[in-house]
Amino acid sequence: MQAPVIKACSYILTHVPGFVRYGSKPTREINDDAASVLPSIETHLRSFEDAVEYPPNQVFIGNLTPDRLNDIEQPWHRHPLQDASRYGKYGEIMPEEEVLGLLKLADDFDLIWLEKESVQMLKSALAAHPLWKDADLEKIDGGVDLAHISERIENQESLPLYHHGRVVGCMHRHHEQDENLRAQVLMENLMTKASGTLALRHLLKKADIQAGEIDLLLNCSEEAVGDRYNRGGGGLAKAIGEMCGCTSATGCDIKAFCVGSLYALVNAFALVKSGIFKKIAVVGGGSMAKLGMKFKGHLAKDMPILEDLLGGIAFLITDDDGKSPIVRLDSIGKHDIGSGSSQQSIMESLVLKPLDRMGMKIIDVDKYAVELQNPEVTVPAGSGNVPLANYRMIGALAVLRKEIQRAEIDRFVLERGMPGFSPTQGHIPAAVPFLGHAVDAIKRGEINNAMFVARGSLFLGRMTQLSDGLSFLIEKNPGQKD
Repeated sequence: MQAPVIKACSYILTHVPGFVRYGSKPTREINDDAASVLPSIETHLRSFEDAVEYPPNQVFIGNLTPDRLNDIEQPWHRHPLQDASRYGKYGEIMPEEEVLGLLKLADDFDLIWLEKESVQMLKSALAAHPLWKDADLEKIDGGVDLAHISERIENQESLPLYHHGRVVGCMHRHHEQDENLRAQVLMENLMTKASGTLALRHLLKKADIQAGEIDLLLNCSEEAVGDRYNRGGGGLAKAIGEMCGCTSATGCDIKAFCVGSLYALVNAFALVKSGIFKKIAVVGGGSMAKLGMKFKGHLAKDMPILEDLLGGIAFLITDDDGKSPIVRLDSIGKHDIGSGSSQQSIMESLVLKPLDRMGMKIIDVDKYAVELQNPEVTVPAGSGNVPLANYRMIGALAVLRKEIQRAEIDRFVLERGMPGFSPTQGHIPAAVPFLGHAVDAIKRGEINNAMFVARGSLFLGRMTQLSDGLSFLIEKNPGQKD
């Protein structure tokens, strides 16, 4: 059978400053000192225009290539891109009023009440969207008096929904005794569903295929959707597919911390190669818990809170079409249980072993994609420049193998790496934000191949001290005509 290919990729961002307070870190800090923390957060939130003009966001949706960030002076938030578009080659940046409408469309259990005076504004905003103007928007009709919403917030643990500082609705819990169905958790799950749905809609449009042609959906979002009896039961794959009209598809959720997106892709590659499924969509929505995760570092530097966005990703995997980059199935690298958790051991497992198996050198790979967290988010909070550290490690391995000189590491990083540009949301920055750029660069003949390397922290679940990782390589389709 022929090799599987990456047929299309989509990337979206939803700008949700009104939800930053509900990120895990801000929630804890606000509970400890609401009078001080909440006003500080609110005065450091960005406008939608600021988010659109922010250079890394333009890279994420495909209007700029990652290497262009090397030419823009840092800090990037002080050098906005004038006349930037909310729509990009791979997707879009959606404003909060449309996100609120999309959340209500994703709500099958009346979890959200919208305030009467806000309903028409939210409905009109979504009705003007090219992907949703023909959708059934009746779910957004009606509305509830603000007094009833206030009563639910004060007495029944509902959470207020804000837009530009004003309450426009609330989110309810759905069981008095099940902590997995409290408002905060349901809000996180619903936000993932909505952002994943937006990414999949853009994927279908970009690939120019009908939703009914998808026969399998693999969701790689981090949220463990479930109830008290089955906390990670899942179901987001089908929930997202249902909203997109994928009536001929089945689906399941794949969980692996930050490596989830690569595990989902590798499963898709194998299932297409086997012939069991023909067209597989891998999709991942954003992680609301990570909104404002590094906000204290941003406030300390008196800079805007950059973690005010949720990312969404979607990829279409099919059998060989003769032009899309193929996946080298002999390139799959894995971090074995006995491999050890040092940075060098992990990179040896994920980079050196698969390259040795293919008879390739480190310098035979044109571009490496690692964990592409935006350093402007992580560095002020003391977390360092994650992509740069990974690229320097790969460069150091090339030195050990005498493929380059130690003095050439910086050049290696510049030519074969890239600046980080992704939201810091686990499975979202895990190498795959470059997949769309790599597919296009290979088709244009600018590069011949690219390797994708992601790592995960299994120890976060307190069940093991192990780390995790996965990698794969894509290359020019032998049938592609130059």
